[in-house]
Amino acid sequence: MKISHLTLADKITFLRILLIPLFLVLLLAKNLEPFGPYLAALVFATAALTDTVDGFVARIQKKITAFGQFLDPLADKLLITAALVALVNINLLALWVALTIIFREFLVSALRTYAVAKGKTIPASFLGKLKTVSQILAIIVLIINPSFFVLGKPIGWMLMVLALCLTIFSGGEFLIWYFPSLRSSRGVHSNTLLKD
Repeated sequence: MKISHLTLADKITFLRILLIPLFLVLLLAKNLEPFGPYLAALVFATAALTDTVDGFVARIQKKITAFGQFLDPLADKLLITAALVALVNINLLALWVALTIIFREFLVSALRTYAVAKGKTIPASFLGKLKTVSQILAIIVLIINPSFFVLGKPIGWMLMVLALCLTIFSGGEFLIWYFPSLRSSRGVHSNTLLKD
């Protein structure tokens, strides 16, 4: 598919993917310190914000495409995965935490792809939305100032623990409430924008 044929919302989603290499360079390049991490956090926050913007544009223009439904959650997963792997690389995050979150994200994405193959889509849950926000906030705080303490605990660490818990709970919610419904029409809605 040519870029010129994409809707504005799809182009914004595609921009989110294009920002990932820039984010990684700013975060990992040693010669950009001390400003690199702050610029990386800004780029990451901008990329994360496009997730809200593309959905808003798609609804306003009433142009929700199948390609966009596929690309949007993929862009989210790639952005979060890149950030987590980079944080592990610079020793700001434990490997097992990153792997747990990444495994959940791609497991749910695989199940959603299975749902699409059956002509069904699953609406976003409130817990899933909280999970995404908590992940983004935790990553930004860890990038900007991993040693910022409140009540004796690093804020980034506390936010990441919260993100990890919400990631596990929302994954469990998906498996308990939505996955069994893929065998029937109960609890799964047609023509619903794919998000989690």
